Amino acid sequence: MTTLLYKAAGDVRGDDILPLSQLRVHYPDLYELHFKKYVDRPHRVNAPVYPLDCTWADVVFLSPVHPAPIFEAMHESGRIGPVVVDYWTLDAELLDPARTCILLKRHDPELRPQPAEDFIPYTPEAVAALSTPSERALHRLRNLNATEPLYPWADIPHILHRGPIPLSAFRTADGDPVTA
Repeated sequence: MTTLLYKAAGDVRGDDILPLSQLRVHYPDLYELHFKKYVDRPHRVNAPVYPLDCTWADVVFLSPVHPAPIFEAMHESGRIGPVVVDYWTLDAELLDPARTCILLKRHDPELRPQPAEDFIPYTPEAVAALSTPSERALHRLRNLNATEPLYPWADIPHILHRGPIPLSAFRTADGDPVTA
């Protein structure tokens, strides 16, 4: 059975999904759009990604968890309305383990940057084992209060790939090839 990774669908230009640092050079308007999510924590983009010898801005982020349960939990909190999540998938076998790692996320606003031991080697088998959101993560999202920041992925493992990923490797939720 194919193990899938998930990426939010979005505005893409060119033939690759680019990390933030490359968006800044090639598509400044897209960089500004994506950088907005770091406005309250701009230092985050310089956080180290130890196993890949780079920073947060140098990687493409993917999730081993389907987005539906995450956004359903946020909806249950009353913080967001019903959401139809537009996402793309990527076969986990397509990523080079030498350019990819897994970051185990633990929601802790004071934990910056995450310690090196939170990064583990990438394998499709590890991705498969992490494909279900933890009850802790879903509980936090179901119980968000009115003033908490909406960080849907705060407790969800991240798959970090250093450098671009060809757009041709992605499929829409319906299984069709993604095109720019």
